[in-house]
Amino acid sequence: MSSPAAWYALAAATRTERPRLPFSVGGRVVGSVAAGEAGVLAGFAELEVGADGVRLAVPADERDATLARINTTLRDAGRLLGWRDELFPLYDPDTLAVLARFERAAARYWGTLTLGAHATGWVAGADGRPAALWIAQRSFSKSTDPGLHDNLIGGGVADGQTPEQTLLREAWEEAGLRPEDLAPRRPGSVLRTARDVPEGLQHELIHCWDLELPAGRLPQNQDGEVHAFRLLPLEQALALAATAAMTVDAALVTLDFLLRHGLVADAALQARLAPLRVGMAG
Repeated sequence: MSSPAAWYALAAATRTERPRLPFSVGGRVVGSVAAGEAGVLAGFAELEVGADGVRLAVPADERDATLARINTTLRDAGRLLGWRDELFPLYDPDTLAVLARFERAAARYWGTLTLGAHATGWVAGADGRPAALWIAQRSFSKSTDPGLHDNLIGGGVADGQTPEQTLLREAWEEAGLRPEDLAPRRPGSVLRTARDVPEGLQHELIHCWDLELPAGRLPQNQDGEVHAFRLLPLEQALALAATAAMTVDAALVTLDFLLRHGLVADAALQARLAPLRVGMAG
C-alpha cells in the first residue's frame, strides 16, 4: 500500500517554536511554561520566577493545594483553558514518580508529562490481515480538537490508573466495548510527543494497542464524546491520517500500526517515526 508524500503529524509531533522556561517541582524539572507567562506567575508568592525558570517553592505536602489555588486563579483570569475537574498526576518525567496531583487542563499550561492510551480498531480481510480501520470523529463540543478524527479508543490516563486500565475504561465510554471485547488486544509502541498546542505544550507518552474486532461488531459511543464512527478501508484510513483532519496523536498511532504490520513499506516514514518510539505498551 502506497503512502502519502507528506505526513502532517510527523512534522507536528515535535514542533516547539514558542519560548518556554523550565518548571521545577521538588528540585526536578517537570515541565515548562511559556516565557510570556512569567510576569503573571511572578505574582504568586509560592512560585520563584527568574530568567532560568519557574520553581514551585512549597513543601511536598502542600503541592496539591497550592497548585489547585494557582490553577483556579489562572483559569478565572482566562489563562488556563479547557478546565475538566479531573485530576492528573504531575510526574517526574525521568522516573514517572508522582510529585503532585492537579487539574488535567493545567498539564499543558505547565508543559508537564501526561500519559495516553489508544487502540487502533481493525477488521480482518479474507487473508486474516487488517483490511479496514475503525475511525472515530470527535464530538464538535469537545474542548480539544473538536470534530477531528481519532482512533477507535483514546484517552488520557487519570490519577490512580495505568494506561491499560484507562484503555479498558475508555473502551466502554467511547465505543461501548466491554473488557471481554478487548481480550484480543495486542500491545504496540509507546510514542512520545512534545509540541506546541493552543493550551501550551503537549508532552505525552502515548501507549498504543491493536484491537481486532469481528466483522459486524459496531462500536457505540456512551459518553457523548464521539460524533460518529466509520469503518474505512486501509487506503482511505491512511489518506485521512496523513492530514490535519486527524488528531496528531491518533495519526501517529495509526502510522505506527500500519508500519508495524507491514501495511506500508516506506523506509523514510519508518526513519521519521523511529525517534518517537520509546518503548512498548503493556
